[in-house]
Amino acid sequence: MAARIQQSHVLAALWIALSAASLLLGYEFLRSVSQSLYIAHYGSKNLPYVMTLAPLGTLLAIYLYGYGLSLVGARRAIMYTALVSAALIMGCFYAISHGSRGASVVLYVVRESYIVLLVEQIWAFINSALRADDCRKLNGPICGVASLGAICGGLMVRQWVTAIGSANMLVFAAASLVPTGIFAVLAYRAGGEPQPSVAEAHGRQGHGGARILLQTPILRRLAVIILLTQVISTVLDLNLSRMVEATIASTDERTRWFSGFYMQINIWAAFGQFVATPFLLTMVPLRMIHIAIPLIHAAMGVLTLAMPSRTTAAAALTVFKVFDYSLFRGAKELLYVPLTYDARYRAKELIDAFGYRAAKGIVSAGLVLTSRVMTIPVITYGVAAVAAAVCWVGMAYPLGTPRNSDTST
Repeated sequence: MAARIQQSHVLAALWIALSAASLLLGYEFLRSVSQSLYIAHYGSKNLPYVMTLAPLGTLLAIYLYGYGLSLVGARRAIMYTALVSAALIMGCFYAISHGSRGASVVLYVVRESYIVLLVEQIWAFINSALRADDCRKLNGPICGVASLGAICGGLMVRQWVTAIGSANMLVFAAASLVPTGIFAVLAYRAGGEPQPSVAEAHGRQGHGGARILLQTPILRRLAVIILLTQVISTVLDLNLSRMVEATIASTDERTRWFSGFYMQINIWAAFGQFVATPFLLTMVPLRMIHIAIPLIHAAMGVLTLAMPSRTTAAAALTVFKVFDYSLFRGAKELLYVPLTYDARYRAKELIDAFGYRAAKGIVSAGLVLTSRVMTIPVITYGVAAVAAAVCWVGMAYPLGTPRNSDTST
């Protein structure tokens, strides 16, 4: 019989879920606004340039976080990350309000950095405070509560943006980070603050987590998979941005369309998180889940090639995001549970935060360089998505087996 979840673990899961909900609520204000403002100032054709810059900002943020983690521990690190992020967003708001075009570039880089940094700190706590069996049951609902915050944020943006303007949405994004930090601290009080081993204490094995990443085979495999997922995400995102720019001219209307698009993603993701993910993680072998997900993305990539339109571009990105926010997230996080403190709190940031953004930067840089010498055919985006998904299948095949994880079914 499966062990009951301890009351302290349930309480910790609730607080950290509320922290994630507040974070994602604010991110909805920032995501749609930052994309729309950048397109307004520089056009969608220049999105690859700022996507290339984003990994550098993320890498700097990860190093500063890792150094802070060594000094003050995990609980204070997440609180300080939230407060510094709020200050940066408010700084961008002030600059944009006073006519700075360049601030939209900084805002995009901050957006790409702070969200992954905080999300991975939240998951590092979950993977440390809960047992593997608890995670199978709670990972989906935790994501679901977080998505409720994102859904609320999307609704608020759609209702308010045309009345108060895109830039003013940034104030709400910054304000949301205060309860994000408070709820995270409460979660640590309920679940306890994980402690590093003597060998890991004070960053003895490095602040950034590169050493443990290179030494651990499953972490290396996960790093490659994350790079492949973000190749898919990037090309699908760029494809959709081109379609939206071609069909919607107004900045505020684009913001409204993007907010509605992301809101629909969050609604579908909530179903996956509350219903599908807990069921599948407890009933289906982990390896089968890790293989099935990229096969579905390959099929969606083929669809965008066969029927290119804004509808199919939106559908492909929707499917990717829904799985990324629910089943793939839940299945991936199970692989971290049996690993060490540095693997969960340092290498994880390097893989899941920097890896996400580095892949976007690499793909974007390649597109920038290619566009200088030739016009990039629209078909390129779909072909790249299918190729990356096929490679992902090969890398995912061993995951969930006893040799690669203690969390196999």
